[in-house]
Amino acid sequence: MNLPSISFEQGEALLDWRGFTEALAAGHNLPKAEIGDTFLYRKDDTLLSRAAWIDGLGMAVKTANIFPGNSALGVPMINGAVMLYADQTGVPEALVDFHLVTKWKTAGDSLLGALRLANTAAKEILIVGAGTVAGSLIEAFSSCYSDAQIRIWNRTTVKATALCDQYPGTMVAPNLETAVQTADIILTCTMSSTPVIKGEWLRPGQHLNMIGAYRPDMREADDQALLRAQIFTDSFDTTLDHIGEFKIPLAEGELQRSDVLADFYDIGTFPAFDPTQITLFKNGGGAHLDLMTARHILSLWQAQNAS
Repeated sequence: MNLPSISFEQGEALLDWRGFTEALAAGHNLPKAEIGDTFLYRKDDTLLSRAAWIDGLGMAVKTANIFPGNSALGVPMINGAVMLYADQTGVPEALVDFHLVTKWKTAGDSLLGALRLANTAAKEILIVGAGTVAGSLIEAFSSCYSDAQIRIWNRTTVKATALCDQYPGTMVAPNLETAVQTADIILTCTMSSTPVIKGEWLRPGQHLNMIGAYRPDMREADDQALLRAQIFTDSFDTTLDHIGEFKIPLAEGELQRSDVLADFYDIGTFPAFDPTQITLFKNGGGAHLDLMTARHILSLWQAQNAS
């Protein structure tokens, strides 16, 4: 079997951010995905295996190893693999670079949420965190909000400065509270287990888009931020009972399930930008999004390589 193996560089050359968000939206018009997640933990380290099957789109299995301590060793924090399978036969179809799928799935997920909820004329975008995901967010959001000033805040200022050096035109935000108050779109991509965004800092017309929390003990915004906002997510199934951003306030009675208004399977109900409202989008990821991403990449690769 001659199984295609699509590298990071090959995929990057084929993809564009707005076209990718359209592919993600279209993927949610198909039958709802069957998904299965397995999480294994060793202290701060996580082994995450995610599988998805979408009728008409096929199957994908993605395994991710998340080792926060790797940064100090000069080793990538996240590693893994993605395998794509044919829908009707289960035959392996492609091996797609893990980091390619993760980058585009993660940033594209949040970009789609923002394009549906945030001010299309946003002038100030704040990214909280300065890791790998932050770089992907700079690329994604600068492609669709070309007139916006992107600022980076990080607990360690030197990391924010280093990231800004990689992306000319971006600026370091020296004070988090001030930066949040002035931003039109706030993107969080931290590894925090305690909230870094306070609801009292938010104002009507803002869009808060949270990526970082992925474990039951992690969250990036406090209860007040959730209670002040209209809340949306990419998938009820992968967030409500699995990620601390919702799981903790739900368990404590601070948040009700009905407070999370819609996910991408009901994206047509996402409201247009309203300057009188605060909107909040939780990016939970999920294997169904990895499947949509890998299938889109394979389709582009096949079109390019058609004889």
